[in-house]
Amino acid sequence: MPTAIASLTASFSFMDSSRRTPPASTRPDSALPEAERVPNATLTTDEQDIIWMMRVRAGDRQAFGELVECHQQRVVGTVARMLGSDAADAEDIGQQVFLRVWKSAARYEPSAKFTTWLYTITRNLVFNEMRRRKNRPVVSLEAETSRDAHGRGRDDTDARFEDGAAVSPDAHLLQAELQGAINAAIAELPETQRLALVLRRYEDLSYEEIAEVLTLTVPAVKSLLFRARALLREKLARYLDA
Repeated sequence: MPTAIASLTASFSFMDSSRRTPPASTRPDSALPEAERVPNATLTTDEQDIIWMMRVRAGDRQAFGELVECHQQRVVGTVARMLGSDAADAEDIGQQVFLRVWKSAARYEPSAKFTTWLYTITRNLVFNEMRRRKNRPVVSLEAETSRDAHGRGRDDTDARFEDGAAVSPDAHLLQAELQGAINAAIAELPETQRLALVLRRYEDLSYEEIAEVLTLTVPAVKSLLFRARALLREKLARYLDA
């Protein structure tokens, strides 16, 4: 776990004392709601997220730590791709995202997927930071590769450049150059197009989920992605035509 976020789960001095109710994990199983007594092996990821959040809403620090552990890589990766930041900057924004999750937990209602709510918080903080940095130069992200630790997917923009065979050192250099060009091209997209593309390409969110995060219609999301991919193809034409 990144250092900044690990320290977040280890220290809760920011918590309001009214939130310090006995955590769900310390209550007898009979005192838990039926959904929380379902064995973990039978739960989907979305169901587990909801159970953790309901416990966080009751002040359960352990459940909060589980949520952070499960989702921090996705949040930090999304922030880094959006801001073109170094790891420390991305972790700082990621820490703010999870602080917001904790502080907003009392208002959480499981009417949508937890990840949709999480990415909505991420969107707000990232867009605020982008506006703050508006007059600062953008540095493209070089450390991010085509897949994260979760192996989350991507669209067809760069799929044609890979295969299962071993590659030569020269090919590695070309792939690194291409990835740098892709990152730089993504960093130049308008912020809403950029986030739509990042959520679709790297996090494999559905059109419906992206629409909820961006508060748009599904057709509007598809239009955003079409325009974003068209811009990327234009910027990457010399690689695509090679």
